[in-house]
Amino acid sequence: MAEIVIKNVAKSFGSFKALHSVDMTISNQEFMVLLGASGCGKTTLLRIIAGLETPTQGEVWIGGRRVDHLPPRQRGIAMVFQNYAVFPHLTVFENIAFGLRMQKMDKAEVERRVTRTAELMHIEQLLKRYSGQLSGGQRQRVAVARALAMEPDVILMDEPLSNLDALLRLEMRAELKGVLADSKTTTIYVTHDQVEAMSLADRISVMNGGRIVQSDSPVEVYRNPAARFVGSFIGNPPMNFMEAKRTGTGRWRVGGIEIDGPQADRGTLEFAIRPEDVTRAEAGFAATARVVEPLGAHTLVTCEVGGKPFRAIIDSDDPIAPGDTMTLAPQPARVRWFDPETQTAISA
Repeated sequence: MAEIVIKNVAKSFGSFKALHSVDMTISNQEFMVLLGASGCGKTTLLRIIAGLETPTQGEVWIGGRRVDHLPPRQRGIAMVFQNYAVFPHLTVFENIAFGLRMQKMDKAEVERRVTRTAELMHIEQLLKRYSGQLSGGQRQRVAVARALAMEPDVILMDEPLSNLDALLRLEMRAELKGVLADSKTTTIYVTHDQVEAMSLADRISVMNGGRIVQSDSPVEVYRNPAARFVGSFIGNPPMNFMEAKRTGTGRWRVGGIEIDGPQADRGTLEFAIRPEDVTRAEAGFAATARVVEPLGAHTLVTCEVGGKPFRAIIDSDDPIAPGDTMTLAPQPARVRWFDPETQTAISA
């Protein structure tokens, strides 16, 4: 069992507080993604779990054992870095075998593990090559194979695909998900790329300002953001936000129309809707198209609603040009509401 428990972990660098009392549990064999913008604390948290940073306060438990006082080699982990960290003077075989030989493992067992993990990562034909003869994608496969060969309880990955081109990232994402599921290894994966997070994760922990803002399944994080930050960070393009004012009838006035909403005990809320959750209709927001971006099956239209920018994704067969006016109706079930003071979600 390789459940990871983070208890009240904080980290300060001088007067700067990188992490604020983080609590989280990653289940055995779960693929957890830490997602957030640069500087949010995700890599610091990963390095604390790995033993490369010491927490200012708090505890780290792996497999029921407290490890925050142990060096990295005694934590039962392997790590894959952004820059691959593949040794250029060694062959692919020697790179994968490096950690195993450091443990003075039997030669036959080393060969078995290297061969097995090379086959898993589809690099068995490269075992005799040096890393300087490999492409970026091949070097990344070697780095992952080296980690898997250790048969660790936990694999930690720090933006491992960020140096690859878009097509190769797509290919590697699919491979990683399958290989790590087969290995039955608990995985923590750090990224700022929400597409990676959504496609890989069993669960996403969205971080901001050294705190975990929401930890949930990819679908739940996307459809039901717990905070305004999550709605604005997840999604490309992100959610639309508009001010909503309570009317005398108890409804809410948004973008020039009245709609039903929460029975909140205040006069102003924030209305939110994703660009794909509005449709052209006879009644709704009066919008003027400003920028039209064809995206293949769909068209992204940046409009003006009530003098403010508003994005809508419409079918590419539906003709629209800059300057055109249209009426956009929000799907009621997809509307979300936020408290403008606390920035947290409010149930409708």
